[in-house]
Amino acid sequence: MNKKLLCAALLGGLSLVGTASAQDFDDRWYVTGSAGMNIQDNNRDTRNAPFAAIGVGKFLNRNWSLDGELNYQNPQVDRNQDLNWSQYGISLDLRRHFITEGRNWNPYALMGLGYQRHEEEYDNFPSPDSPAQREGGDVAGKLGFGVQGDVGRVAIRTELAYRIDADDDSVGAFMTDDVPRDDGADWFGDVLASVGVVVPLGPEPQAPVAPAPVAPSCADLDDDGDGVNNCDDKCPGSQAGQTIGPDGCPVPVSIDLKGVNFDFDKSTLRPDAVAILSEAVQILQRYPDLKVEVAGHTDSKGTDAYNQALSERRATAVYDYLTSNGIDASRMVGPNGYGESRPIAPNTNPDGSDNPEGRAQNRRTELNVQN
Repeated sequence: MNKKLLCAALLGGLSLVGTASAQDFDDRWYVTGSAGMNIQDNNRDTRNAPFAAIGVGKFLNRNWSLDGELNYQNPQVDRNQDLNWSQYGISLDLRRHFITEGRNWNPYALMGLGYQRHEEEYDNFPSPDSPAQREGGDVAGKLGFGVQGDVGRVAIRTELAYRIDADDDSVGAFMTDDVPRDDGADWFGDVLASVGVVVPLGPEPQAPVAPAPVAPSCADLDDDGDGVNNCDDKCPGSQAGQTIGPDGCPVPVSIDLKGVNFDFDKSTLRPDAVAILSEAVQILQRYPDLKVEVAGHTDSKGTDAYNQALSERRATAVYDYLTSNGIDASRMVGPNGYGESRPIAPNTNPDGSDNPEGRAQNRRTELNVQN
């Protein structure tokens, strides 16, 4: 095999590692140790021999690991076992792991590129320097597969690989029983069967701890669902269906102006009504988005037309008081008069006689909430 082609093929294989994804793997450095059987190429005229290897490596991402490894084997020369034949080298091995979630043992494919050194003794009769020795080194490539599984603190690898050694000068390839041959080899292929251990270095990485949930602030909460956040809600127990002000408190649909009544046939505010209207002003100032209708009413004495006009004058008296005390006219509808059409108490008794108390209640004004 051409050495340049071998190098190009193996270097091309090493370039296949993809970009690392988001880290979900153990990225610690680890050391390896393995032992196995080196089944020698028959053309080398050596016997099969045990071999050992040590290395260091790291996972590049979830599926790819890269190891640097030193190996040593000392096979015997088949034709003369008193002759020394030793082999040692270094390789850079890339493994593609086929990992499935929940499976402890996972297969992998292997490709490697390295350098193998050899020291070969051979008979050199009749020279007094016999045995002579040949030393050298060549590029070596490796292809294989294996299985790796965790057994607690460490992992175990079982592996079968084919190593191509680009040594084309081996004396053994030209000799059989000390008889020269003329069919030397361009390269040798050895089979490596091994079992190894992978020992991670350093403490085991901890799973990322999710940040503690941040408790939402009161500005983000609305426990009673009234549309006002808990920070601003001064009435956190409001009920569904209630009209809610900006402070979270229920507001009446009608602002009670009970006590703002008028003397018979009058539209002038009495002194006792001013205190009640002052409270109404405070309510409207507390809820600046509130809009109200100013409505005036009368009892049943007099004609409808007269009572209509009187109710309008009474509504106007309250309207003027509110505007003069800082309530913007744009927040008020009216003033509207309803005459005697909306009594809240009987104007007469059941026997048809006059009911002064009922008529006094009907001579009133109201602020009806519009939103």
